[in-house]
Amino acid sequence: MNGEPASDSRDQPRLRGPQAWLFYVGAAALLFAMATDAIAVLGRHVGVPLLGSIELVQAAMLLAASAAMVSATMADKHAVVHLLIDRLSPTLRAAFGRVHSVLCAVFFLALSAGSVWVAYDLWDGHEESELLHIPYAPLRIVSISAVMGLTLIYVMRAAGKRSGG
Repeated sequence: MNGEPASDSRDQPRLRGPQAWLFYVGAAALLFAMATDAIAVLGRHVGVPLLGSIELVQAAMLLAASAAMVSATMADKHAVVHLLIDRLSPTLRAAFGRVHSVLCAVFFLALSAGSVWVAYDLWDGHEESELLHIPYAPLRIVSISAVMGLTLIYVMRAAGKRSGG
């Protein structure tokens, strides 16, 4: 319609290994969150509210967001502003890419360390959500795993290896 050829499913790259697994985990979590919220809204309208729906949606969104961050980073599909980078020579562009990877690795390593520290401090606290008593420890493990995965991806990129797609 707009002069561009129609997209063909064969043009899309196939997801393999960890990216496929992350895609399906994230998609299932999003579907679960959407279904939970839809049931909760419907329940409110018919007078039978789904207590704890917000807690379920929050837990599902943690899974979906963690999967999305790691998957997008593996595929190198984050939004990027090319205003400055595209004006650099290929050598400088590669150098800036390495600096970017090192800084991201340091940031996510610090975030991992802080998250592990908080999880360690609160491990014996038996934290859980108010209504459904969803334990926070497994959710913290998911979050820490995602941030450590991001750290590893950027460390590999800083070392000159590409990850993912």
